[in-house]
Amino acid sequence: MSHCLGTIDKISHFVTIMEFVPIGTILAVLTAEVIKTAQAAQDVAFEKESFKVLSKHLYDIEPVLKELQLKELNDSLAARKALEVLDVNVKRARSLVDKYTNRARLYLLLKCRFIVKEVQDVTRDIGKSLADLSLANTDILLGISNQVNRLHNEMQTAEFESSLSQRQIVDKLTQGLTDQRLDPNEILKDIAKAVGVPVDPSEISKELESFKKEKEEAEIRKERAEVFFFEQVIALLSQADAARDYEEVRKQYFQRLQVVERSYANVKCIEPYRSFECCITGCVMVDPVSLCTGTTCEREALEAYFSLGNKSDPETGELLDDCSYRSNLQLRQSIQEWKEQIFCHKIMNCKSDLLATDDLVLQALGHMQDLIRENSINRYWITIGGLTEITISVLGKTDNEDVKRKILVTLTNAIQGHTKNKDFLIENEGFEHVIACLESDSSISETAVQLLYELLMEGSCWNVSYCRKLSQKYGAINGLVKLRHHMVIESSEKAAEILMSLCEEDELNIIKIAEAGWYEPLAKRAIQGSESSRMMMVRALVSLKMDEENSKILVEEGLIPTLLQMASGNLESKELSLSLLVKLSSYHDNKGHIAAAGGIPIVISLISPVTRTSIIAKSSEVLENLASNGDGIKFFVDENGNNLELESVIINLLTFQQNPTLPHTTRKPALRAVLGLCRFDAGLVKMAVLKANGVSAVISLLDNSDLEVRETAIYLLFLFSQHESQGTVEYLLRPRRLEAFIKILENHEKGEVQMASAGVIANLPKSEILLTEKLIESDGLKAIIDILRSGSIEAKENALSALFRFTDPTNLESQKIVVELGAYPLLVDFLKEGSVTSKARAAALIGDLSMRSVELTVVSKGIGCWFFFPGRRNPRCPAHGGVCSVNKSFCLLAADALPHLVKLLQEEVHATAFEAIQTLSTLVSEESPQRGARVLHESGAISYMLAVLSWGSQSLKEEVLGLLEKVFMSKEMVEAYGLTARANIVRLTGRSIHEDGHLQRKAARVLLLIERNSSNSRPLSSSAVVNGIGE
Repeated sequence: MSHCLGTIDKISHFVTIMEFVPIGTILAVLTAEVIKTAQAAQDVAFEKESFKVLSKHLYDIEPVLKELQLKELNDSLAARKALEVLDVNVKRARSLVDKYTNRARLYLLLKCRFIVKEVQDVTRDIGKSLADLSLANTDILLGISNQVNRLHNEMQTAEFESSLSQRQIVDKLTQGLTDQRLDPNEILKDIAKAVGVPVDPSEISKELESFKKEKEEAEIRKERAEVFFFEQVIALLSQADAARDYEEVRKQYFQRLQVVERSYANVKCIEPYRSFECCITGCVMVDPVSLCTGTTCEREALEAYFSLGNKSDPETGELLDDCSYRSNLQLRQSIQEWKEQIFCHKIMNCKSDLLATDDLVLQALGHMQDLIRENSINRYWITIGGLTEITISVLGKTDNEDVKRKILVTLTNAIQGHTKNKDFLIENEGFEHVIACLESDSSISETAVQLLYELLMEGSCWNVSYCRKLSQKYGAINGLVKLRHHMVIESSEKAAEILMSLCEEDELNIIKIAEAGWYEPLAKRAIQGSESSRMMMVRALVSLKMDEENSKILVEEGLIPTLLQMASGNLESKELSLSLLVKLSSYHDNKGHIAAAGGIPIVISLISPVTRTSIIAKSSEVLENLASNGDGIKFFVDENGNNLELESVIINLLTFQQNPTLPHTTRKPALRAVLGLCRFDAGLVKMAVLKANGVSAVISLLDNSDLEVRETAIYLLFLFSQHESQGTVEYLLRPRRLEAFIKILENHEKGEVQMASAGVIANLPKSEILLTEKLIESDGLKAIIDILRSGSIEAKENALSALFRFTDPTNLESQKIVVELGAYPLLVDFLKEGSVTSKARAAALIGDLSMRSVELTVVSKGIGCWFFFPGRRNPRCPAHGGVCSVNKSFCLLAADALPHLVKLLQEEVHATAFEAIQTLSTLVSEESPQRGARVLHESGAISYMLAVLSWGSQSLKEEVLGLLEKVFMSKEMVEAYGLTARANIVRLTGRSIHEDGHLQRKAARVLLLIERNSSNSRPLSSSAVVNGIGE
């Protein structure tokens, strides 16, 4: 009734003041107040659901009020009164919101039922006001009448209720205060959980102080019943361990210890007084109650005794007139003091055991764990009594794994929800000893991380101060990073959580964690962090040593798009992003990701004449990496996979080289980028030569002061000289240039450079006789032959090519020098074991030398035998008909090359077989074909030559037919191979004249030769001859 009268008075007062205010203004002000109240109701932390429902209804009212504004509400008395009542109730709601915002959480819990009732009442009253407003404006609200009716019906029937768990706690607390049976520690845990406060002394202390202020305000309001209830709650909760004053706890410990030292120092255990034992159970009582006769029993035991129908005193057996009982608080206190003396006695004994043998240490640790389980006050007392300090010390000294493990478990129990013990552990080198355990075996490191987790947590949050201290301890981050790979998932997850908390505490920790090998947090911060954070993280990544696995993690986390975005930023941003792209692109799997993200066009765009040289250098390094390891231009595509036009970048990179002031830090990567792009793409090489004047650009670098620049220039010159040799010969013929070049040929430590320099010599025109002579004079030929002995495979192949300029059959003097320098045996060795290329080139070089063997052979007068006779002093060469040797006549038989040349035919490789046939043909002279033919017959070469006609290429078959044409001039050879040869060659003449006329004509000529020199041959069909000779 008083509430209604108060509302009426407020409305009357409102009417008096506002009767001259336009109704539209009242409506606008009211709408604004509704929105503000709705917003404020969303932010109430306690009874969220109730206040959220209120907020929702207020938001639903807003469209109704706006509709009234839009339709120009009629200024009637009913409308004004309805608005005025609604305004008063909305203000009541706002007052309620303000009243329960930022109040003590314990106060809100105790008042939960009352708060919910207030929210329900004000919601219903606002609903009724809305119904009245709707009735006063039926015509205007016709369009939304259903919406309005639904809304005010919902509000008027709204029912709110606090959560069951909250009501149960309040009821439990109220009942416990009445019968004095509550355990302060248990009820405090329930309350803390309900209001979201950790059971930590510092937090509980804050909450109690806040609640005490609520009690003082109730005293001011003279709400005596509420004050009395609050005082009882404060008195009860103050008995809980977490709410105790440390100095009081410390004082209590030493009081109990003094009694123990005085009376029980030499006893093993402190026996209970007989009065402490229940006469029913015989056990020490927990909750003693007394009958009217003075008999004391355990409450639960007595209740069970009476429930069986007993009406007598359980101790004396006398019949009871009154079966009521009451709590014996004094005895309960005495029992508690006795228990506390036992605690002190155990602590005193543990102290000596912790300093004894490992077995006693383990026993003492077990007792400590029992003490903590029995009563949470012992968390204080084991530290006050010195056990925690000794335990930490033992952890740092012991090598016994069982002891370490049990200490870690005991310390974890001791610090649970206990700030004092956490501080004590940290202040007494606990961090250092626990961190050292992270490096121990699996079970110890698992227990250590559990301890660290408990130590760092403060309720549901991290203790920032502790986290900072941990991050500063040597080995902490490394140990935790290693534990991320722990077999036990829980330990791995806890280690990761701790590390992430360190990341939030200080960004420098993110870098330390990456240095220890975990890159994900750094990658995420680089991607998601602020611009300054991103720069910091990328700068760190640039300086970190990174293996392929970690680079892969960065790419998978999505760092590349971020780096490409940075590449469009300021100078520092560009340099950092490109520096990291250099590292990432050095691993093959990352190249495709960079290309797929559209990174290549961005990098290429940074290589231009207007770009800073430092940016050009980094961009060039990225391009070099992309082209490395044989990838060439594979990854030079846009985000859609389309090939990029690379002409402009090659031209720019080579143009930079012509700038004499270009720093080496830019020149070298730019040059290497050109090399990387051109090495595997002949089209780019040709373009570089023709459009970028590549040869002259590179030649100018051969005199550069930097060795790496000179070496890279030589490699490029090797590539470019395949298309254009102009300028290279002139350069080498300048004073001291050739000598310097030969020194590179002689350097076996750098195989690629040696290979390239030999390739340059090979590419230069053989018509440059002066260069050939200068090379011989300057020991260049010797250097090339030395490469054949000890160079890399690629260098040997190029050295073989270079050797052709010295084995020219028209230059006998040069050939002699080649042989004198020992090249011939090396060439034969290549026939045995070389690559396909080196075998082919070695065979061709032997052929060049063998072409002069006939004229160099010494023919003895009067000796007409063809054959080799071991007993003769100067045996005749079966091929050349005189005295042969490797050094004098370059005879390939004397060099034992013949069987290896034949083997090349047997291997059925076109390239090597072609050169082998040409070289074998030098053995069959037109003047005396019989000798050479006989040598080929005896070596088995002719059979393999005929086999070539079935598998060889056209050019190879033509070479074989050319040689057979000389061989079958010998009737002896026709007799031996005529039938087989005829069958193989006839197949060649059967092909269309338009398909392969030249080959057919050669085949026909050989067939006619076989027919002419055959004594028992049958004539060829006329069609075979016609097909063969055609015209």
